[in-house]
Amino acid sequence: MTSPSPVAVRRRGFARATLLLSLVAALAACGSSSPTPSPSGQSSANPSASAAPSGTPIPSPEPTPLYTNPPDPGLARIIPGRVDGVPINVPDHSQFAYTPGDMVPAYDDLALRFTALQVAYIDEPRLSLYVARVQGELPTTRQLEPYLATAAEYVGIAGLHRKEWKYRKVDGRVAWVRPEDNATAAGTHIYTWTGDEYVFLLIGVDDRLNRALFDALPGETAPPPSPAASPSAAASGAESPGASASAEESSGN
Repeated sequence: MTSPSPVAVRRRGFARATLLLSLVAALAACGSSSPTPSPSGQSSANPSASAAPSGTPIPSPEPTPLYTNPPDPGLARIIPGRVDGVPINVPDHSQFAYTPGDMVPAYDDLALRFTALQVAYIDEPRLSLYVARVQGELPTTRQLEPYLATAAEYVGIAGLHRKEWKYRKVDGRVAWVRPEDNATAAGTHIYTWTGDEYVFLLIGVDDRLNRALFDALPGETAPPPSPAASPSAAASGAESPGASASAEESSGN
């Protein structure tokens, strides 16, 4: 076998050296070039640019009617077992089908805050009572005015108008009272009022019993009477402050 000549060996060595130098130069060029900044690199340089837009706030869920009636012994206990010598039936919550949600036709949006309901009744003379516990701030009795017509319809008085109701002072407390007329059975009176944590709706044909039960339940104390108008105001026909909002005194007849 013939050995390569020294000239050929030198040429091959020169070629390899040339190729090696070319590779080193190419690698050096790659190492010295600046990389293109990545999006994350831009974000770190400018934090404000990386802040994601805030999402749309999720609205709070609207209240919904409660169609279960949980046990509420404290609610049942506020109703006396007897009034004016007449026994009152106060059934356990498991013995009647009414729920807080069933009061929505009577008290609309207010009933969405009812958390428990208790009913009571007298067979003769007929009387029915509904008491609902209210979650959150309790409205005043006067603030029940928007619900008067529907509250009466709920207890069977069809076609009732707001004007039939009177805001009255009854035995030192206030209530909305709707007396009998040709749309009701003889002697029928309807009461609605608030007290403590409760809204009350009462209908009965004997107003003596109605009043006795009203007195036995929590209620809202009537405000003191407005100051009498000065002689000069009376002479000019001016109305004393608060006169239009004062409750009528109920005679009890």
